[in-house]
Amino acid sequence: MDTVTQVLEGMDWGVIVASALRIFIILLVARLLMAGLKRPFDRLEEHLVKRGEAQGQSPAETAKRAQTLRRLLRQTANVAVWVTVALVVLRELGVEIGPVLASAGILGLAVGFGAQNLVRDVISGFFLILENQVRVGDVAVINGTGGLVEQINLRTVVLRDLTGTVHVFPNGTVNTLANLTQQWSAYVFDIGVAYKEDTDRVVETIRRVAAELKADDHFGPLMVEEVEVFGVDKFADSAVVIKGRIRTKPISQWEVGREFNRRIKKAFDAEGIEIPFPHRSLYFGEASRPFLAQLMNGARPAAVPGDAPGPEAG
Repeated sequence: MDTVTQVLEGMDWGVIVASALRIFIILLVARLLMAGLKRPFDRLEEHLVKRGEAQGQSPAETAKRAQTLRRLLRQTANVAVWVTVALVVLRELGVEIGPVLASAGILGLAVGFGAQNLVRDVISGFFLILENQVRVGDVAVINGTGGLVEQINLRTVVLRDLTGTVHVFPNGTVNTLANLTQQWSAYVFDIGVAYKEDTDRVVETIRRVAAELKADDHFGPLMVEEVEVFGVDKFADSAVVIKGRIRTKPISQWEVGREFNRRIKKAFDAEGIEIPFPHRSLYFGEASRPFLAQLMNGARPAAVPGDAPGPEAG
């Protein structure tokens, strides 16, 4: 008991109270700072949502992307503020923070080398979300693999292809990304017709079919504008190829394209327009008619020079 009394009597209570007051003020300032940062983060989220809606993006996906960015920025700010507060409080308690900072730097360097791929993935994922390069529900081709985007995280992007296979790509490994459903999509068609057909008549038929499709109650709203017929694109082996494009709402190009092809086939059949298929004709000249053909026609096969004459029929 005497030892405790001596220790308490030896303390400089003025210094202790002053240090405690400074620590309280530091914690209060940190708390107020975090509360003050909440409003800018909220305004950033509202701005991102409004900008996404102005660009015609899905409100749900825009809100999800904005919330992800807001959460990431707030977590980063929390870590930065409270690490700084911890160091200042330690200094107020009389702890020399120089060795602590040196140790933290060495530890951070070691962690950085060990987790550099993770850091790269997180930074890449942040800009992937910030720049709105791809969203959940888009159809994208990443590093040559195509599929429906099911998840976008800070570390990975998850695709599911047509067969149901799930592909997971770390964000730092995304070298090429092609978004097939950004703002609008397009169905590009190459229609081959026989060389004997009048291409002007074929183009007129294509435009008529596309106009009927645009007037359809179901498919019309999925089309952004009228069909674009570019004209005769190339002369193939057995067909004249006419190229064109139908612009549609995102991810609707395949549905519209299949119906367009169905109607084109029926219209061409009704108009008598030939859709050629690859084929090859073989011709045997009269001087070199095949042996079997000569037998079928009742003719005696021609003798091959050098062969011995056969027995005469009796």
